[in-house]
Amino acid sequence: MNERILVADDEPEIADLVCLYLQNENYETRVCYSGQEALEEVRREKPDLAILDIMMPGVSGLTVCREIRKKDTYPVIFLTAKGEEIDKINGLALGADDYITKPFRPLEMVARVKAQLRRSKKYNCTGQEEDLLVRGGLTLNVRTHQCTLGGKDLKLTPTEFSVLEILCRKKGSVVSSEELFHAIWKDEYYSRKNNTITVHIRHLREKMGDSIDHPRYIKTVWGCGYKIEEQ
Repeated sequence: MNERILVADDEPEIADLVCLYLQNENYETRVCYSGQEALEEVRREKPDLAILDIMMPGVSGLTVCREIRKKDTYPVIFLTAKGEEIDKINGLALGADDYITKPFRPLEMVARVKAQLRRSKKYNCTGQEEDLLVRGGLTLNVRTHQCTLGGKDLKLTPTEFSVLEILCRKKGSVVSSEELFHAIWKDEYYSRKNNTITVHIRHLREKMGDSIDHPRYIKTVWGCGYKIEEQ
C-alpha cells in the first residue's frame, strides 16, 4: 500500500501543487483547505505523514500538530513563510520533524517527505546495528521505535528518536549540531544559523526531565556539540 499524506493549506493553489508532486511519486494524498478540516481529518484517520501550513485562519497548523502529538508520532512537516522564525521554533517545540519555507521548491519538498518517511519506517526493520541501546535508565529499542526512561515510556517523534539514537551510539563522544543535521537530513544544506537541532535537543530534555545546567543524560559541550555519557 502506498503511503498516505495529509496536506493542509488554506491556499488551494499551494495545497494542490504539493499534492500533484506527491501523487507523481505514487503517494496517496488527502487535501484540506482549512485548519479545522485538517483537525477533523487527523482525529478521524491517521496518515503516514502530515504537511501543515502554519498560518491558517481559525485553526492554525500549530494547533493541528498539537492534536496529532497527543497520541501519534508519525512525521509532521510545517510549511512556513519566510521571516516567521518564532513559528519554526514553536512548531519544532510542539513535535514537528521538519519545516519547509515558502516559497519552496517542489522537488526539495518531495525529498524531505521521502527522508522523513524513510526514517519513520526504518524502526520496523531489523538492521545489522545494535537494536537495544541502554544508557543508565535510558533504553532505546531501535527495531520497535520504543524509548523508556526509568521504566516509563517516552513518546518521541521520529526525528527526536533519531537524535537520541545517534547520541547513544556514539557512546560518550561529542557530536556536533552539523553532524547530527547531516546524519538525519543527509546531504541537505546546513547553516550555522539553523537552530533545528537545538530545538529538538531542548524538546528531548523537556520530555526526559533533563536539566541543561545539571544534565544527567544529554550534555552540552559548549562550542562543540552534544553527548550522552557512558553510564
